[in-house]
Amino acid sequence: MEKPVIGLAVGQGTGPELANVFERVLRRFAGTGPTGIEIDRSPRLYHSYVSLRAEGDAEHVRRLTEEDARHYERFCRTRAERGTTAVFRTAINAQSLYLVRERLGAVKVDRLTAGDASLLLVRDQAQGFYTGENRHEPGVVTRTMTFSRRITESVVRYALRRAREEWPERGAGRIVMAYKFHLLDGALGGWVAELSDRFGVEIELFQPDTVNRNLIAHGPSDRTVLIAGNEWADIMHVMLLDRFGSHRQENRCTENVYLHPELKELTEYQTVHGSADDLAGRDLVNPVATIRAAALAAERHAGRAGAVADTEAALRRLDERGVGTPDTGGRHTTTGVVDALLDTLGRPAGAAVPPPASDPVIAS
Repeated sequence: MEKPVIGLAVGQGTGPELANVFERVLRRFAGTGPTGIEIDRSPRLYHSYVSLRAEGDAEHVRRLTEEDARHYERFCRTRAERGTTAVFRTAINAQSLYLVRERLGAVKVDRLTAGDASLLLVRDQAQGFYTGENRHEPGVVTRTMTFSRRITESVVRYALRRAREEWPERGAGRIVMAYKFHLLDGALGGWVAELSDRFGVEIELFQPDTVNRNLIAHGPSDRTVLIAGNEWADIMHVMLLDRFGSHRQENRCTENVYLHPELKELTEYQTVHGSADDLAGRDLVNPVATIRAAALAAERHAGRAGAVADTEAALRRLDERGVGTPDTGGRHTTTGVVDALLDTLGRPAGAAVPPPASDPVIAS
């Protein structure tokens, strides 16, 4: 049997600490299977926004941004060529990241629940105002970006297929698109109408404020597929998590899928929270989102059935015991939370859990 390979890309800030968390948890799951799990780590430590700003003027920042983007794009392409299906990436500078997302056609996917209703958010990261290039003149930055029929079709096609996978018996109940289409001379509306006819489904295109109003008034109808431009979804993702997902951004992970044909839908897992540079080196960053990403990678891409359920059960037990980092009201370090998690994994409900080997408690 071939050993599965998971890619790992690390940014500055708290990236090295979270990479260690990911490796520790994944190694635990590696020991539950016959082949182990190999981690292929990118040799570059990518910049965060804070680390870039410390490097110098705008021209220097622009050069380093492009270097990071080229390197990470090459890393993803190489991993996909070698058969890797998943990468975990800690937070890196958004400008570098969106250059890669544009070139490789990325979408972010997150399934949320609100009571009995479920919502599949498919966030278009491959086009629009977050993508593009900058031109600098004295006192002026001009940003040039595009929308295209081809990218719009690839995003919609993926969203419809993913909906069939999420709800195999009934499929999507409603398909909504949230874009600032009034700024595009009617072109996006025309493309969506064509796609609706071609795929034989009703696709409703709304302005983001209309989507907000409907969600506030009615919540999502069951099995809603919400395809959204970055201009709205980047801001609203955290709000949707709070209202419909019962998670904060500090403890949630999510997935990005690269739709460029050469990437073979390589899935990139990430935390929803950012690089948290102010916490770097202090052993205080919340590891829960990274723990969840490791469990997802182990189950979906390395054949470790039950990894997600076991992890969620262990996290619930930690919460019941009050084990958490300060941002959650706890008094434990990052290392202490991970130690407790690893001690709890696999133990039957009600079994005594020994204290972590390392001191988990922050001094008062």
